[in-house]
Amino acid sequence: MIAITGATGQLGRLVITELLGRVPATDVVALVRDPAKAQDLAAQGVTVRPFDYNQPASLAEALAGVDRLLLVSSNEIGQRGQQHKAVIQAAKQAGVKLVAYTSVLHADTSSLGLAAEHLETERALSQSGIPHVLLRNGWYNENYTAGIPSALEHGALLGAAGEGKIASAARADYAAAAAVVLTSEGQAGKVYELAGDQAYTLAELAAHVAQQSGKRVVYNNLPQADYRAVLIQVGLPQVIAELLSDSDAAAAKGALFDGAKQLSRLIGRPTTPIADSVGQALKV
Repeated sequence: MIAITGATGQLGRLVITELLGRVPATDVVALVRDPAKAQDLAAQGVTVRPFDYNQPASLAEALAGVDRLLLVSSNEIGQRGQQHKAVIQAAKQAGVKLVAYTSVLHADTSSLGLAAEHLETERALSQSGIPHVLLRNGWYNENYTAGIPSALEHGALLGAAGEGKIASAARADYAAAAAVVLTSEGQAGKVYELAGDQAYTLAELAAHVAQQSGKRVVYNNLPQADYRAVLIQVGLPQVIAELLSDSDAAAAKGALFDGAKQLSRLIGRPTTPIADSVGQALKV
């Protein structure tokens, strides 16, 4: 029995799609905060169970009979450490045999501010004694393609990453990797540094957008503080603006680059180039 937390989220749904191509639906459990949003999964034969990171007393019951668990990191920045620890404790209580956790690229050495909560979770897993595997995911292509409409509107892609190389991959690539790990033997103790095969700068990303859209788009590199201020000015919550500006500043120092190609080796195919994701975004 394989369970996925955050199963109605963007990554969780993709992981379940991948799993359904590998194992019977009856072997898959979708753990979701709101079961009503998972009716389509239930219709495919997937078991749907309520699972709220903020309701720790109910988590162990939801994990009953689960052999392997994918702990998809929470999106509640600042709360994730405590939420993840509650899931780990419940997994231990329920007798889960393997936990796979979606961490962040080079969590133990990363200059990314968001790495702290991931590292806290990794340490909690180690202390729990539960066999586990770390999926240290790099950036998603979608993190940047989501900003294409604004870039087209203003003729500029803003950021603070300088000449930093970003080895991102499509969210579906990381989902495929999770499915491979969850359905393979001998994964306990492994640490996967997962990133895209091809790296690019934000200036090169802007060039891809310009070329494929036929519109003028240039990259405008800003100091971190100025970029954060712009993000707040356009309406982003301060915590998100700080996360994005911090991530770009860390990218300038190489935090979003890895050239080992572990992801493509794991999934048995090349990762999705950023140019392909740009093309897909422009079709929407």
